Amino acid sequence: MAAGTATHVYPFMPGGAADDAKLVSGAAVLSDLTDRPRFGLKGGGSAAWLAARGIPLPAVNRIGDHRGMRILRLGNEDILLLAESAAETLAQVKTAWQTTAAPKGYSSWREEGWAWMRLSGPRLAEVMGALCALDLRPGKFGDDDIAQTRVGHIEAVTFRSPAGFDILFDITASAYFARAVAAVAVHTDQYKG
Repeated sequence: MAAGTATHVYPFMPGGAADDAKLVSGAAVLSDLTDRPRFGLKGGGSAAWLAARGIPLPAVNRIGDHRGMRILRLGNEDILLLAESAAETLAQVKTAWQTTAAPKGYSSWREEGWAWMRLSGPRLAEVMGALCALDLRPGKFGDDDIAQTRVGHIEAVTFRSPAGFDILFDITASAYFARAVAAVAVHTDQYKG
């Protein structure tokens, strides 16, 4: 499924909190990428294990790339691999990790515990400015920067993607987040200059 074509907000189950949550489009476009492959490692040995496999690690709170994966270093030993279009590469890394003896850190279950959403659209700057207190303008927040902050009133990790901003956060808040973005987008549409 291509970005922006998800029809519901994860976690989805009939009657659940996200049952009636919608992904907005218009001034802002919210896409749910939660079903995309990712793998998080945390704890002692994580960085050394990845580096030993030839995966270059960026500085803390920076993003690197490796064979189509985005490498997010959230801490010295807290690393997230996003494989939106590199599922096979990520599968190879996960298989190698599962069959290797420690020390190698531990799985931080980011693929199950975090929602992954992308905010884009013609009024992205205004909508993101209303959702996040940080100055995320180009020149202030670089393409390889990571912010661990609050977005839409929830704890989140955000960074630039080619289409806008990607936002990762506790999956239990996905319906709340989708509704917060919708409210801000409607307000932005009503008061466009």
